Amino acid sequence: MIRNQTIFIVILVAIFLIIASGNKIETITTEDISNSRSIQAVHLVSKYKPDLVKTKYVKTISEIVKYGKTMPVKFEGTMTGYGADCEGCGGRVGCPPSQNVKNGNIYFNDQEYGKINIVAADKSIPCGSIVKITNSTLGKEVVAIVLDRGGAIKGTKFDFLVKSESEASKKVGKQKVTYELVRWGW
Repeated sequence: MIRNQTIFIVILVAIFLIIASGNKIETITTEDISNSRSIQAVHLVSKYKPDLVKTKYVKTISEIVKYGKTMPVKFEGTMTGYGADCEGCGGRVGCPPSQNVKNGNIYFNDQEYGKINIVAADKSIPCGSIVKITNSTLGKEVVAIVLDRGGAIKGTKFDFLVKSESEASKKVGKQKVTYELVRWGW
């Protein structure tokens, strides 16, 4: 008798759970974030739901500055290379934390992106900005952080840091690439 009651209770609980789980209504809401003021929020969403984020295609440094603060921007530009041993280089990059690169430490460990390359960019693009570089001889997609400046680095030209000047001319040279600015400064 107790066994029959236990089986009956188990069957009732199972039926209840099946009915309850079948009535579960899930609502998914999305928001248009194209007018968001936080590039970090936009980037976070683009990381997990890239189809929700609009990337603005721009051509000039003034457009990069205008739109890059609030949304990812993509643009064509020139990439050159420079070595940590370049003549006239002081050994440290121009942006805080002013990392010493003369010792071969040519990568930066970013909290969000991990170990990434270093580039020099136009002064209009703030230190700590993250760019994705595609259509280059360096590989499918290279992620870099703006941590340096250079007198000849203007507009959509970026200078990619490598270990030596001889490697810079062999590995990077001068090439047309596509940049996507996905984080605006620190």
